[in-house]
Amino acid sequence: MALLCGSLFRSSHFSLLSSHLIGNLRVCKRAVYPQSSWRTTISTSVRLRASLTGRTTSYQIYFKATAPLPCGPVLTPCGHCFHTSARLRALPAPLIWMIIKPLQKIMAIILGRSIRKWWVALPDNRRQLVRKYAWQKRWHLAGGAGVAIMIVALFLLTHLDESPLTGRTRLLVFSKENYMEMAALTSDAYMEEYAELLVPVTDPRHQVVEWVVQHLAQRNKDIPEVSDISWTVHVVQSPSVNAFVLPNGNVFMFTGMLEAIADVHQLTIILGHEMAHALLGHAAEQASVSHVLELLSVVLLIAIWAMCPHDSLSMLGHWVQGKLRELLFHRPFSRKLEAEADQVGLQLAAKACADVRAGPVFWQQMELRDQLSGEPTLPEWLSTHPSHRNRVAQLDRLIPEKTRFLVPPIVNCSIQHSSMYESVNSRAQSGESDA
Repeated sequence: MALLCGSLFRSSHFSLLSSHLIGNLRVCKRAVYPQSSWRTTISTSVRLRASLTGRTTSYQIYFKATAPLPCGPVLTPCGHCFHTSARLRALPAPLIWMIIKPLQKIMAIILGRSIRKWWVALPDNRRQLVRKYAWQKRWHLAGGAGVAIMIVALFLLTHLDESPLTGRTRLLVFSKENYMEMAALTSDAYMEEYAELLVPVTDPRHQVVEWVVQHLAQRNKDIPEVSDISWTVHVVQSPSVNAFVLPNGNVFMFTGMLEAIADVHQLTIILGHEMAHALLGHAAEQASVSHVLELLSVVLLIAIWAMCPHDSLSMLGHWVQGKLRELLFHRPFSRKLEAEADQVGLQLAAKACADVRAGPVFWQQMELRDQLSGEPTLPEWLSTHPSHRNRVAQLDRLIPEKTRFLVPPIVNCSIQHSSMYESVNSRAQSGESDA
């Protein structure tokens, strides 16, 4: 707080004071003395001289401040001076993409619709000028489009990866670490959803699935992707004929699938197939391809909403574009990944000493089950999975190829593993009868 004394307020040239201020200022440093419990008020005088219209005027400025006595800096230790906030984890990239995905569609619709309204509002002469300008700059526009295509191609080439077990070249936009975080969130969501439907670990059905999963992991421990994952089994009481394995090793088996399986060999084939999805990183690959297709389709979506004369036609074009992308890209790609999982899963089951001939038999059973139930079956080109008949043909073709180099391990399975499978099979049948 400062008190200004003198004739400063009476001066008519107060506004010029700051530009002509010349003076000296004494500064007293402030320090903290823990041993001093009292303070005193001191005044610091500053004499300023200013040249105003040829004459010198003196002013006295008094500062009231509190300072401890005696004078002199003293450093004191401070116990807990710095505090840090809790560490915040960023959202996984796939989750961020899932959030942004609908927003980019909305922005594309708004932009395309705005371009159409702007074009409709233009008078005819302005439209002719725009067309003429675009024709004059056609080579510049073509060059810009070529640069954009090169950037996209470079992005795709720099994100190519090799599949760990098949050696197939694939596109991976999301890293394995990001998708592991996504898998952890997904696993927590499933655990919360199926909290009241989980079969106890003492149930024979859970013990059979647990044994088969651990046996598959043990017999395939030479594969780094298998040994790096901690496999956890969850059996869900549900009539759904389904099973899936998350990338972090969480196995979810539904009792409806266990009822559709005839023996432990078929169970080993099914679990090998689902574990192959996790080992090959199919979830991250499918999300990467979907992400790239969505970004590329934004340009087409803008063009649809800009060129269609009415909103109804734009919505129809938008719907057709989405269905074509689903039928021409997503579903065929999903069927390709399922076929690859069948191939690798058969190899995992063969190394686990399972009877690989049980695979085609299982899919024949599923085809017969669908026919007896009378439920309509979709054609393969409309489904995300190969048809049962095509799966049987593919497995019959793969069995000699995948077991050719596995004959010594299969022979070495001997009576010990056969008896183990038989004992587990009897436990599974007793567990189903108890259920």
